[in-house]
Amino acid sequence: MIAEHVLEILAALDGNDVWIGGGWGVDALVGKQTRPHDDLDLMHREEQEPAVLNALAALGFVETLSWRPVRFVLTDAGGREIDLHPLRFAPDGSAEQSSLTVEPFRYPAECFVTGTILGATVPCLSAEQQICFHQGYEPRERDLHDMAQLRALVRLPQRPI
Repeated sequence: MIAEHVLEILAALDGNDVWIGGGWGVDALVGKQTRPHDDLDLMHREEQEPAVLNALAALGFVETLSWRPVRFVLTDAGGREIDLHPLRFAPDGSAEQSSLTVEPFRYPAECFVTGTILGATVPCLSAEQQICFHQGYEPRERDLHDMAQLRALVRLPQRPI
């Protein structure tokens, strides 16, 4: 997934509330691409899911993996992959995402921020939220890279996750 593809996908989703997470979310916060990306992680309002799916279908994306209600994956014929995460919003602007465990993933209202990709302002998750989501599992090399980027943004000491 290259930066131009991310912007194309976001343009197709204009009018829907989506936020970039994962590696592209980290790079949006940094303001430049820092590593290659296999996919695009997008959080979206659960109630907007039909419109999101229609917009992505118009770009040739079809569902190829379902772990609903937690997440699901869309892929196009060119191999581009979007990992979608449905969110349920509360009146205070916070949200939650279903989980495979007992507790849902929580998104405080202040975690919905913006970053930049190729100079364009894009909606993404905050560094603090991204750090939270990088906890509790054995990190891969790209996770270690992303955490180093995030720690530099929030000025945390460089240490293993």
